[in-house]
This record gives sequence, C-alpha cells and structure tokens, in this order.
Amino acid sequence: MENGKQYIYIVQSSLEPSKCKIGKTNDLERRLKEYNNMTGKSKENIYRYLFACEAKNMAKVENDIKMQFGALREEKSREIYFYNADLFEGYVNFIKTHAMFIKEIFIKADDKKPIVKIIKKTTPSLDERGLTRKDVMQKAQKADNDEFYTRYEDIEKELSMYDKTIWEDKVVFCNCDDAVGDSEKNTSAFALYFLRNFKELKLKKLICIHFGGGLDLFSGGAKGYVFTKDGFHELIESPKGYMGSFDSPLSLKILNEEADIVCTNPPFSRAIDYWKVTIKSGKKFLIISNIVNVVHTAYIHYFKDNKIWAGYNRIDYFLNPKRQLVEASGHWYTNIPINDRPKYKLLKIMPLKEIPDKYKKYDDNGILLVDKGYIPNDYKNSFAVSARPILNGLLEKGYKIAQYERYSPYIKGKERFVRVLVQKI
Repeated sequence: MENGKQYIYIVQSSLEPSKCKIGKTNDLERRLKEYNNMTGKSKENIYRYLFACEAKNMAKVENDIKMQFGALREEKSREIYFYNADLFEGYVNFIKTHAMFIKEIFIKADDKKPIVKIIKKTTPSLDERGLTRKDVMQKAQKADNDEFYTRYEDIEKELSMYDKTIWEDKVVFCNCDDAVGDSEKNTSAFALYFLRNFKELKLKKLICIHFGGGLDLFSGGAKGYVFTKDGFHELIESPKGYMGSFDSPLSLKILNEEADIVCTNPPFSRAIDYWKVTIKSGKKFLIISNIVNVVHTAYIHYFKDNKIWAGYNRIDYFLNPKRQLVEASGHWYTNIPINDRPKYKLLKIMPLKEIPDKYKKYDDNGILLVDKGYIPNDYKNSFAVSARPILNGLLEKGYKIAQYERYSPYIKGKERFVRVLVQKI
C-alpha cells in the first residue's frame, strides 16, 4: 500500500485499442503488475496507464463513474469501457471535476496526428473506366440498393469545403443508421467524423440513431437506439419498440425539436420520403442521394423552388455490407450556401452561335438541347440540359428550372436521355 493513499486509474491493453478499464487501487505499481501478469494473457498484450489520480474516496469516484458512463460499459466485464480520444477526454474531465479528486498523477501524452497527403485525383475518369456519361446515368437510375455505406474520406472531402462556423454551437443529427459502436469498425463514417471533430467544429451536441432492422453492418444489434454526445457526456438509449427509422415518431421529434443540421446518407429507395420529411422540417442539411435526382420529376420541384441544391462533390464509390467497394453514382445535396463552387469552371456559358454545332441540336418539338457543359447566354426560350450542369451550379448563374417535370426529348422519333428544361432569368 502506498502510504494509505487512494487512486483512480484508466488502463488500456495494447491489443484492445477500442477499450479501456477504469478502476480503483491503493497501489498503482502493484495493480499494473497484476494486469501484466494475468494467467493466459498474450505476451504481446501489454497494459499501460492512460490516466491516474489521487482521490479522497476512490470507491465513491468509481461508483459515480459507473453511474455516469453506464451506457459505455461492457455487459460481461463491467470494468471495461469503450474508448476513443473523445471518450477518454470525457472520462478524465469527469474525474478531475469530481468533489473527491485531489490531484493528477499521470496522463498519457497526446498521440501524434497522422500526416494526411492530399491527392488531387482519387477517382478514375469515365474514359479510364470505359464508360460514357450516359452509361453512368442509366446505371444510377436503376440503382435501388439501400445497402450503400459512405466512406469516411468522402464525408471529410465534402464537409471540409464549408466554413466551420456553420457547425458552431449546433446540434447535428445523423438519422439513417449512423451507429456508434465500441470501435471505429462498428461506427458509421458520419458518426465517426463528428466524434473525431466534435471539439474542432465546436458542436453543441451530436445525435445518431441506429436502425435495428435489415442488415447489421455495424454490429449494432436488432434494437434501434439513440446515441447522444452532449459535451463530454455520452449516452445510448434504446426506447421500447424503437427501431431507429428516420420517420419513426421519436426520430421525427428529434428532427423537429432538437436538430439544427442533418447530415447522413439516406436509403436511395426511400429518398422521396426522406427528402419530404427533411425539407419540410426547415432544418439545414447535408445529405447524399442519387445523382439523377435533379432530373427526376419527384425532386425537380425542390430545385425549382430553391429549397435544395447540389453540394460540392459527387460520390462514385460506396461500401457494401461486405465492406467491398461498389460503384453507385451519388451526389451531395444541401440547403447550406455554396461559396465559389469550383465546378463553375465546367460551365461554358456563351452566345448560342459560339457553341459548336455538334453540342447543340433541336428535338422533334423544337426544343434546344445542349451538351458538354455548353450553355447559351443569349437564348430567351427554355432549353434542355442533362443533370451535370445543374450539379455544377447552373442555377446559381442566372438560370432557373422552367417546369416541374422532367423532359424526355425525341429526335426523329427516337427517345433520348432524360433532361430538365431551364431558362435564363
């Protein structure tokens, strides 16, 4: 015994980086030796202290930790708690602000942050993949697979393009199977992004829901639950009968009464319902949907009425339930202002006579069709464009959608690829 002193500690094994143990002892040195001399323990599994402090009443502190972080403890081994950088900071802050805390003995040094190399081109071009734009769009129209999971790098790429101040003191709601598990592998990329960047974005609160039906990619279980991070406090709740669908009464209550910004990847097959619910809520949002929604009658009215517009980036690859890369053409959509969209440069706005003949034609109804990003700036009538100019920001350059339905052109009686009618304002 160390002079009758009492200690609270956080210890972690080298082979279990997603977990830690929180306990009490009168002898820190002896306790660590006990961990490292457990029978049957692998020689490679080394325990080390992450934090240790002296306390007036270690039993009281330990019991209060169990009460405060009960949702983050394992069922079988109750001294084991889930671990990541944010959770660790929460544990430490709770202990250090406890009435029984005396002084800090040890705390681990901050881990070195990895150096991120910026690679300008991460996705092969259509030519490199042997595809035309029409091939991609037709494939996208047929996509009806809800089991598309967003990659972390695609979330980071998009969200990094917005001013960080939009997140400050805001409640972010990830409401489409955005599980928070006991490891990064069992946590959705959306939840993981906001957990990692909670402090930097100065978020007020993060709320994520796990859908208890369908394929369980995140090993979250058959029950739906609500995960909440409010400052340093984290809580997982599984209300009776709650499955975690975005349109369940509880999810809608959170959306309408708590959320400030919604950010997620809703199921493609339920996008019509999801857009209706989300846009009706009046909340800010950043969501992923099918790339062809801008030329789909069910969605065109939102773009025409300026209730939604394209985000910065398209997404060509997702993860399937086996965590394999699959192609599925998606795009970010938002109602958050876009500043200086880089893809404006892809719009070739010029007088009609300067547009090459092979990229302008008239259909059987006399409607002008333009391709390859060419846009006439002196044409008074409505004309038809593909989804691409809309995604590249055409509606922010003095043009509007001319009708609430998609347009299907015919040339010499043969139907061409679907478009949308636009007109110069």
